[in-house]
Amino acid sequence: MRLYLVRHGIASERLGSGITRDADRPLTDQGKEEMRIVARGLSKLNVKPDVVLSSPLVRTRETAEILVAEFGCELKFSDALAPGVTASNVWKSIARYPEAEQIVLVGHEPDMGMLVSQLVFAGPEFEMPFKKAGVCRVDVADIPPTSPGTIKWFIPPKVFHSL
Repeated sequence: MRLYLVRHGIASERLGSGITRDADRPLTDQGKEEMRIVARGLSKLNVKPDVVLSSPLVRTRETAEILVAEFGCELKFSDALAPGVTASNVWKSIARYPEAEQIVLVGHEPDMGMLVSQLVFAGPEFEMPFKKAGVCRVDVADIPPTSPGTIKWFIPPKVFHSL
C-alpha cells in the first residue's frame, strides 16, 4: 500500500474576522493556490489515490478538497487525523479501506512526522518536520504495519512548482 502523508496548506494565522477557534482557520488564497500546484504535481508523479482521509479541521478539509478535485476520488473525514493523533487510531481509519492501494492522509504537524516515524519503525530521535503542503510517500506491506515501511520520497511544496 502506498500512503501519502500531506500537511495542510498555508492557513490564516489569526483569529478574528469571524474566526474564533483554531479549528476554523481556513487556507489563505496563497495556501489554496499552492495546494493546487501540489495536487497537479502529484498527478504528474502518477499518484492515483483510492481515498483521501482528512482531519476535519477547516484548513485540512480545504486541503483535502483540492486534492480530491484533482484526483476525483472519495473523501472521508476522520477525527483520528485531528491534532494530537495516535497512530493506532489512524491505522483503524486506514483499515476501513482494505482494498485501497493508495491512500492520502491529510493532517497536521508534528503529527504527520510522527506517523512517518511509526510507519518506518524509527526511534525517538527520528524527526521529519513537514513544511505546509509537504508530502511524503511511505510504502507499507500492511496496516497496522508489522514490518518497517519504506520512505520512497519526501517533497517540500517548492519542488512541486518545478514539476
